[in-house]
Amino acid sequence: MTVPVFLAADLAELKGPEVVLDGPEGRHAAVVRRMRAGERVDLTDGAGAVAECVVSEVLKDALRLEVTVRRQVAAPRPRLVVVQGLPKGDRGELAVEMMTEVGVDVIVPWAASRSITQWKGDKVAKALGRWRSTAREAGKQARRFHLPEVTEPASTARVEALLAEAALGLVLHEEAAEPLSGRELPADGDVVVVVGPEGGVSEDELARFTAAKAVPVLLGSTVLRTSTAGVAAAAVLLTRSGRW
Repeated sequence: MTVPVFLAADLAELKGPEVVLDGPEGRHAAVVRRMRAGERVDLTDGAGAVAECVVSEVLKDALRLEVTVRRQVAAPRPRLVVVQGLPKGDRGELAVEMMTEVGVDVIVPWAASRSITQWKGDKVAKALGRWRSTAREAGKQARRFHLPEVTEPASTARVEALLAEAALGLVLHEEAAEPLSGRELPADGDVVVVVGPEGGVSEDELARFTAAKAVPVLLGSTVLRTSTAGVAAAAVLLTRSGRW
């Protein structure tokens, strides 16, 4: 059975051989997951700190845990950043869930010129909250000890800056001549991949991105939905980088 992972943001402050997991995570562990004394759990702060534990006592809505091992997991390199053009409906959460599962490190929501969905006003906080909650839950399910960062929504100018600062910038484009699978990757730094929305990356956006050192690349011979293109590209890059 896979050892469940629970988040403890203050893990570094929880010293000693015994800790109590309470709050929403403790309630979920005790009431929903129905953990039992003697079972194994892992705690993480989502930033690489891990405490391997055994349940010593189940409280009403918390767990008392015996810490057996504490360790620090190094952040993977190179760092994979996916700029995701805003998809329609709930496909954004689907994209975030899948990219989190495979190992994307940073997800950047991007309001592209051809995005049908636009986050404005009250929608920004709600939509961003859903993306971050999805990433958090998917990260726990995937036993990730470094949870992905879901940034604030980025403008096209911000995406240009990310590409200019990256060790390697890539733009998925259906008319590109170079295949993604043929790219040599840096050993360190950020690999930034831009995924357009349903309507794709516009000519103006492509020109601005290539001026910022990004390379247009072809993902494959078929056309993928924007919600699956990012995870497919991530799989290729994680394999090429040796992280898979």
